[in-house]
This record gives sequence, C-alpha cells and structure tokens, in this order.
Amino acid sequence: MLQIKNLTVSIHGKPIIKGLNLEVKEGEVHAIMGPNGSGKSTLASVIAGREVFDVDQGEISYMGKNIFDMPAETRAREGLFLGFQYPVEIPGVSIANFMRTAINEKRKYLGLDPMTGAEFLRLMEEKKKMVEIHSKLTNRSVNEGFSGGEKKKNEIFQMAMLEPRLAILDETDSGLDIDALKVVANGVNKLRKKDNATIVITHYQRLLDYIVPDFVHVLLDGRIIKSGNKELAMELEEKGYDWIKKETANDAV
Repeated sequence: MLQIKNLTVSIHGKPIIKGLNLEVKEGEVHAIMGPNGSGKSTLASVIAGREVFDVDQGEISYMGKNIFDMPAETRAREGLFLGFQYPVEIPGVSIANFMRTAINEKRKYLGLDPMTGAEFLRLMEEKKKMVEIHSKLTNRSVNEGFSGGEKKKNEIFQMAMLEPRLAILDETDSGLDIDALKVVANGVNKLRKKDNATIVITHYQRLLDYIVPDFVHVLLDGRIIKSGNKELAMELEEKGYDWIKKETANDAV
C-alpha cells in the first residue's frame, strides 16, 4: 500500500528526515515512536502533501502510484487521511455540512453519484454510534470551542465517515485523559479492516495498550533506527530513548 524509499526531507535548508525507509501493507497497523524533533510529524505532513517541506531525495509510492504526482486534495480523494496533532477550528461551517461536502467530493472523484440527504444522515448516525461521539458535537461548527479531547474524537469521527484506505494519526493521544483515549482507540480499532492500514504516531506506549500495532518503529534524528513489535514500545517506556541511542551506537561499532 505505502512504500517509502530513502526519503530525505528538509525545510529552509535544514535536514529533518535523512534517508527513511518504510513499507506498510494492507491490514497492518504501524506505530512510529520518537522524541520531539525526530521527524515524526514531518513524515506525516510529507505523506499527506504539505508543501512547506522540500523533498530532496527518495520515493513514496501509494497504491502503486507516485505520491509526489498528486496534490494534497487528490491524495485525500485517493483514500489518504491525516488526523492532525492540533485540529483547526472552522467557524461557521457545521460538521454535518463539512462532512457531506467531503464525502461527495470523494464520490465525484471516484465516479459515484452524490450521497442523498437521507443516505448521509443514516451514515452519520451509524458512525456516531461506532466512535461514541455525541450529537451535540456534530451539530456544532467544526472544532469551534471544542476541548482537546473533543477535537480528537471529531478527527476519528471524520475518519469513520470518510473510510480511508490509509489513515495517519499524528499524536492523536496528546492531551487526552484516559476516558477520551479509550474512546479514540476504540474507534480506530473498529475501523480496522483487511483492506486498509493505519500509521499511529505517538510519544508514549500508553496508546498502544488500546491500539495494538503489528509493527513499532523508532524514529530518531530523521531515521528509523529500530523496528519491532509491541514489546519494543514497552521497552522504550521503561528505558527511554537514551537506551536505544546507546544500543544503536554500539551496534554501529
């Protein structure tokens, strides 16, 4: 589904990602962990199509297509979803209108008829129950006046409505209390299918108590320096990132 080969990314001449390789297949959940400044959010942004970064080298293939040939909106229509670390507010635009427009734009791109009002409302009710989001949120403007937890729940609701092939969740757990974390994780788990995939970007192992990844990757200084399963995340929680830096340095000797 997603193949990244020797990706090198910079901003204003400063290198951020330095020769990164990653492959994500259908049905898989990958967790990317690392401290601040390691390049996690930059990687998510580059895959999603933010143009503030310079791709100096490397390839990204999504569903067999060169992702750099597609602007951000085309990537979204092709089924790529980015859950933001800091979701923005859109005053005056209701969540219902926002989602109906997004869904019908995707359907138009795929050559499908627009969803009728009745079909949309049925879908909305189904997905609200799935991700445990209250109607009082979906009746409001997008993220306007929402708490941090409500914004993150709304991101998962949008993900449920759009049914992406590849979802990238950029530190969705930041600022969440334990109850909100469980709701968000439960929504992600319910949306997992054999033909989609998820990349979860996080600092902490606690999210992975609820979203069990197939693979865990440690990103440090712009490179994936170690990969493993959930046990790797638990080891990081116990020992911190200095441990893995030392281990990697010893391996290089």
